[in-house]
Amino acid sequence: MADDVETITVSIETDEDADEVELPSGLVDVLAEQGQSPSEVVGDITLLSFASRAHHLVHHDEGDNPELDAIEQETMALFEERFGVTFGEATGHQH
Repeated sequence: MADDVETITVSIETDEDADEVELPSGLVDVLAEQGQSPSEVVGDITLLSFASRAHHLVHHDEGDNPELDAIEQETMALFEERFGVTFGEATGHQH
């Protein structure tokens, strides 16, 4: 790792366990919208990443999985609740 790059440690907790991820704080700052805290930035990117993966699994993988379809629908509802736009509107990727 570069010694001159400052990092930030983000803690992730569930009812069952915990983890930490270290990120360059400058990257978190660059990705932040005005007034966003580092934890909000990481939260936004986490949900965006999960929504993207869910979308890919349902729409770009082979097979039909009703349980996965329901999970993807809930993920997209949570995405829209957090960001105020649909995943398709936010990414320009619609089916």
